[in-house]
Amino acid sequence: MLLSRYQLVRRSSASRRVAILAPITALLVTIVLNFVLYIAMGKAPAAVFYAMLVEPVVSWSSFSEVLLKMTPLLLIAQGLAIGFRANVINIGAEGQFILGAIFAASIPVWVPQATGGWIWPAMLLLGGIGGALWAVVPAFWRVRLNASEILVTLMMSLIATQLLAYLLVGPWKDPMGFNFPQSVMFQLDATLPLIIPGTRVNVALILALVWTLGCWVYMQRSFQGYKLIVGGLAPHATAYAGFSEGRAVWISLLIGGFAAGLAGAAEVAGPIGQLQRSVASGYGYSAIIVAYLGGLNPIGILFSSLLIAILYIGGDNAMVSTELPIAAVRVFQGSLLVCYLAAITLVRYRIVRVVTTEARA
Repeated sequence: MLLSRYQLVRRSSASRRVAILAPITALLVTIVLNFVLYIAMGKAPAAVFYAMLVEPVVSWSSFSEVLLKMTPLLLIAQGLAIGFRANVINIGAEGQFILGAIFAASIPVWVPQATGGWIWPAMLLLGGIGGALWAVVPAFWRVRLNASEILVTLMMSLIATQLLAYLLVGPWKDPMGFNFPQSVMFQLDATLPLIIPGTRVNVALILALVWTLGCWVYMQRSFQGYKLIVGGLAPHATAYAGFSEGRAVWISLLIGGFAAGLAGAAEVAGPIGQLQRSVASGYGYSAIIVAYLGGLNPIGILFSSLLIAILYIGGDNAMVSTELPIAAVRVFQGSLLVCYLAAITLVRYRIVRVVTTEARA
């Protein structure tokens, strides 16, 4: 009896043109799928897509908000992508983001009378250190105890959320804040300088672009980055060549933690201007979508972070103008990632029908 099944077989080489078209195809398929969803919900798809994809870029004021949302996504995703390419899956960027915000806020909270141009750079540096320190625990557990960094980083995020809540209802609570769980407002020198007059876009955007360039150089032009990439593709081969898997884990998690902590510091020192519970707004999880949608490539991540930022602002617009529920906005983001992963899988693999013969008893 002949039996047939289908399996994925890796292609010997993937077309660069097809790889570039994969995210575009994924976006078009996502639009079609959500078009059907919006009709089923009784919404006007044209109005929803206009509010979600067009409104954020038609005026400078709305596009400046896109750039503001893009900044933390770009910072975090670039750091995560380095680990992902080394097969070190850091799911805890949200917790590292929160710790970066906490470490950065410690300066204006403890010394609110301090002045000088050194404060906001020190806050950014301290935030990056805080995020990296929060990544030390999963790195140690992975290297020494072979624990899954996926689970450990995720659990560390839950701890970070509770630590933030404790500080904001306890020792760091603003006594003049009408009982809201928030810190004192930061002094002017503890906020990031604006780079575009009339908007909230600050120096963190420049920092994110410089960070992107640094990640590109590190991954594409440095020997250490090459070792991380090869280690992710063939860990046994790298071990045979004398490359340390443990060192790759430490480097990947510390870089990802530093980037997330830096983004957290930029958020509290930028548009928020104080430490609040709302700082934990899901950037760390959205950055995972950004990293994979950008193909784990620094240049691709630059464009995918812009797209997800547009969806952030556009989703808010759609909720107001078309009464679209927040769940539908998240479905759009999630389906975009699923469609991209399906598209990139077909770029790297081909579906082959395998026929086997079943021996008769």
